[in-house]
Amino acid sequence: MTSFNHGRKILIGITGGIAAYKIPELIRLIKKSGNESEIIITPSAEKFVTAMTLETLSGRKVLTDSDFDSSIPHIKLTEWAEVFVIAPCTANTLAKIAYGIADNLLTSAAIAAKCPVVIFPAMNEKMYDNPATQENISLLKSHGVKVIEPSSGELACGVSGKGRMPEPREIMHEILRALCVHDMAGKRVLVTAGPTHEYIDPVRYISNPSSGKMGIAMSRSAWYRGAEVRVIHGPVDVDGYGMNLIRVTSAEEMLEAVRENISWADYVVKAAAVGDYRAKEISAHKIKRGGKDTFTLELVQNPDISAEAGRLKRPGQILIGFAAETDNLIANAREKISRKNLDYILANDVAAENSGFRVDTNMLKLIPRDEDKSVLTFSGLKDEISFDIWSRIIAR
Repeated sequence: MTSFNHGRKILIGITGGIAAYKIPELIRLIKKSGNESEIIITPSAEKFVTAMTLETLSGRKVLTDSDFDSSIPHIKLTEWAEVFVIAPCTANTLAKIAYGIADNLLTSAAIAAKCPVVIFPAMNEKMYDNPATQENISLLKSHGVKVIEPSSGELACGVSGKGRMPEPREIMHEILRALCVHDMAGKRVLVTAGPTHEYIDPVRYISNPSSGKMGIAMSRSAWYRGAEVRVIHGPVDVDGYGMNLIRVTSAEEMLEAVRENISWADYVVKAAAVGDYRAKEISAHKIKRGGKDTFTLELVQNPDISAEAGRLKRPGQILIGFAAETDNLIANAREKISRKNLDYILANDVAAENSGFRVDTNMLKLIPRDEDKSVLTFSGLKDEISFDIWSRIIAR
C-alpha cells in the first residue's frame, strides 16, 4: 500500500507575523499524523512563538539564525525535506524570496530548496493588495512556488479583509497535496457521499448509518492528486477545503444534483448510501402516537441514482459505483455493474468487523466491468485505501 500521508519529511519556516500563533497546532497535527518536521524561525518570529513550545511539540531542535554557520544547515535541511512550507509569510520575506535575497537562514533555505515550496502569505489587506506584493507573488508563481491565497475575515489589526492565514487543518491539506504527484491534474471528479434523509413528518425520517467517510476519502485523494472535485453529499459534516460542496437531503434532491453536474465530470464516484424507499406521503405535522399499538407507513421506491448516472454517461467518462452488501459480495456487485452501466464497482462487506459505516477503516473489492481483469482487495484506513484505489483505476 502506498503511504502518501505518513512518514513524510516537512520543513516549516515561520516568519514574524501574528498568525505564527497557529503554527504549534500545525506541528501537533504533523506529528499526530505520523510525519516528521524540522522548523526554522526568523528573529522576528521568536517574538510571537517560542522555540521551546515548537521543540516540545515537534521533538526537534528549532533552528534560528544562530545556527547559520559553516555546517550549512540550509542546504542539509532542503536536501532532507520533501516539502518546504513557509507559514505565515510576511510581505518582507515574500519580497526577499521573490528576488533571491538570502540574508537569514529561512530565506537561504527557500532559495536553496529543490523540493516543492508552499507559501502562506498573512498580512494586512492593504499590504496584500499592494501592487508590489502582487508582483512578488506572480514572480514566485512563475518560479514554480505554490502561493496559497489568504482567506478573508477579521485581521489582527482589528479590520476585516483579505489577509488571514488558513487554519492548521487547511494548511495540512495543502501540505499533503504538495507531497502528491498530480497525476489527476486537469481531471474533474464528481462524488456522491453520505446518507439521505427521507422525511416522514417534520421531525422523523428514514435513513442509514452512513457517515460519508469513504466518499469524502475518495474525494480528498483525488484533490490531493490535482483533480478538481465536486462533492454531492447528504446530511453529514464534511471538511470540504479545496473542493466544491453541494449539500442535499433526500434521494430526489441528490438525483437532481447528479443530473446537473454529471456532464462536467471525467470520473463519477457513486459512494453515497442512498435510501431505497421514501414515504409515499409526508405528514405536514408531527405524527402523534394516539394510543395505537401499531403504525403503518406506506413506502415508495426512490430513483436509482447510479442507474440514472449510467444512462447519462458520456463516451470516455468513467463511472465507479459502490455496493454495500452483507452476503454474496462478488455476485451481487457484478449484477449491479451491468445493470447500472458501471465501469467499476467497489464491493463493501458492511457486516465485516471494522468495515463499512461509521468507522475509519474499510475492506473493499474493486471489481472491473471486464470479467477477464482481476478483482483487487483493499483494506485499511479509508483515506489510505482511497489513494490506492485511484492508483489502480488510473493505471488501468
